[in-house]
Amino acid sequence: MSTSPAPSRLTDRKRAAILDAAIAEFRQSGYEATSMDRVAASAGVSKRTVYNHFPSKEALFAQIIQQLWERAAEGADPAYRSDRPLRAQLLDLVSQKLRLLHDPSFADLARVAIAAGIHSPERTQEIVARMGEREEGLTIWIRAAAGDGRLKTSDPVFASMQLQGLVKGFAFWPQIALGQPPLTPAEQKQVAETSVDMFLAHYG
Repeated sequence: MSTSPAPSRLTDRKRAAILDAAIAEFRQSGYEATSMDRVAASAGVSKRTVYNHFPSKEALFAQIIQQLWERAAEGADPAYRSDRPLRAQLLDLVSQKLRLLHDPSFADLARVAIAAGIHSPERTQEIVARMGEREEGLTIWIRAAAGDGRLKTSDPVFASMQLQGLVKGFAFWPQIALGQPPLTPAEQKQVAETSVDMFLAHYG
């Protein structure tokens, strides 16, 4: 699994190979059982090369979490528009989320982060806190729609979490935690439409 375009420089290619190998090792063996030796062997580089790029296993893991965040933040969320129906706009937003959740690279990184975080929550607290500093696009959209008088909520963050919870309950957690297959296009459409309709029934 590759998480980024193929790098052109040898140094960049080695770094990418190390990250891909680390993700595979963390997924297969868990954080504690994964060693820099195993990552080096899997990546086909020397242990010294691994340490040249990442001074510790913690730094390597932090970079993987950072990739997860960058992957999640890719692509601008559609901005709120007062001249478009709310349902159509929300369906665009939810469909974008579903495309991300369906992406194998994102799922791989999410499994690594979640598994390691369960065993050692303090390891990811600082990174998660930094991630939380960037307000999620759906929250921004809900705040704008509420400010325009088209949604009834005084807590856009809570409302955003509710809608995302409806989506992730079908399109993220069963696949990440229970090994369920990704949703089919028809299932994604059903989840998107019913989640948006439930959200608007309460907040519209």
